[in-house]
Amino acid sequence: MAFESIGHTRQRYLLNHFITAAVLALMVLLTACGNGSSGPTTTSGPSCPSTKSLTGAGSTFINPLFSKMFAEYPKAKCGANVNYQSIGSGAGINDLLKGIVDFGATDAPMSDTQLAQSTKGPIIHIPVTIGAVAISYNLSGVSDHLKLSGPIIASIFLGALKFWDDPQIKALNSGVNLPHQSITVVHRSDGSGTTGIFTQYLATVSPEWKSKVGAGTTVNWPTGVGGKGNAGVAAQVKSTAGAIGYNELAYVLSNNIQYAAVQNANGKAVLPSVDSAKTAAENISTIPPDLRFYFVNAPGDGSYPITGFTWAIVYQKQTNADKGWAVADMLWWVTHDGQQYAAPLNYVPLSGSIVSKDEAQIKSMTCGSGACYKG
Repeated sequence: MAFESIGHTRQRYLLNHFITAAVLALMVLLTACGNGSSGPTTTSGPSCPSTKSLTGAGSTFINPLFSKMFAEYPKAKCGANVNYQSIGSGAGINDLLKGIVDFGATDAPMSDTQLAQSTKGPIIHIPVTIGAVAISYNLSGVSDHLKLSGPIIASIFLGALKFWDDPQIKALNSGVNLPHQSITVVHRSDGSGTTGIFTQYLATVSPEWKSKVGAGTTVNWPTGVGGKGNAGVAAQVKSTAGAIGYNELAYVLSNNIQYAAVQNANGKAVLPSVDSAKTAAENISTIPPDLRFYFVNAPGDGSYPITGFTWAIVYQKQTNADKGWAVADMLWWVTHDGQQYAAPLNYVPLSGSIVSKDEAQIKSMTCGSGACYKG
């Protein structure tokens, strides 16, 4: 009997010990799962939106950067597949107004008239990158970068200055053997934010351009041939002897096209680059609350004068709460983690002050009664 009692006592001890150990192990496992990367499973709902596909359209200026960003974004936490169509800023604005896309992209801020066309409430502007508009050209026998001034570029695009060996061009390029070759102007044929930046610059530096042509995403070009998108202008310039055009810097570098140094507001001839565009952005004096503005012809010896933003444009009040959440998450990633891809592709990463303003814009997006961005 004594041995039997001792055996039962030991069995109960071992059983209780086993149960205690099992409970502790289960608690550790549940704690580990709660701290995992997928987030805790609680009654508060999922940690990521269920929307896994977004659509956008617009700017060709930013397409090389967006192509890289949106190839990487699905790998991020809560990342989604983004189908971005590089169709020009004007078309991107129209697609957003028609409700065809979840977001647009433009290098020219929307006008008051365009904003008034919205049937879904306010549209907000979120700067996503900064880039330089290079003056591209095709001139054989000239190895160095030509130097051009704003008034000379305006005269060329007005059709008043017709040959590459014009005395005005020769005066800025002493020692360069310029040929007596006709200049063929190449401009955008579609509504274009790149055109918006370029014509805003010309209107700033040339009173004649301002009075005769003005600035906008589309203008009545006095002369020249058209190309669709930045890619179309680049291809036209590259294939036409004597041509001159304007392109986002990434396009001239990737296509190995000649491009000019442009005199800035301080009278210095500056080549477009990440550094010179960054310097121009750093010399912005005032920024309006709605973030709609140009900063062409910025002061500073190192500033490249034809520089501008690309904005993402979205409805502030999102009608689909889950999709609005996904759009807000994507914009937060683009303006934060996505900025690491800017400089390698010859765009300027956003400054801390602009990122802070972007954060406020994104946090102002509403999905029903709450904020779209959940942190």
